[in-house]
Amino acid sequence: MTLNEVPVGGVCTVTKLKGEGKLRRRIMDMGITKGVEIKVVKIAPLGDPMELNVRGYELSIRKNEAENIEVQ
Repeated sequence: MTLNEVPVGGVCTVTKLKGEGKLRRRIMDMGITKGVEIKVVKIAPLGDPMELNVRGYELSIRKNEAENIEVQ
């Protein structure tokens, strides 16, 4: 399952980061690494972006970025 499939209010744990190069580095720079717990706070009315709670702060990412984050 990927992060973009988690419903609003859902809590998940990152199991794997897909992608490579700049995209993978950007995701890791935002604090999303293997083993981190993420809560989906809300999704914009048109479905993009998603607002997440990661490591105690709010973060917005696009759905295409969320597709590269496998969760459990």
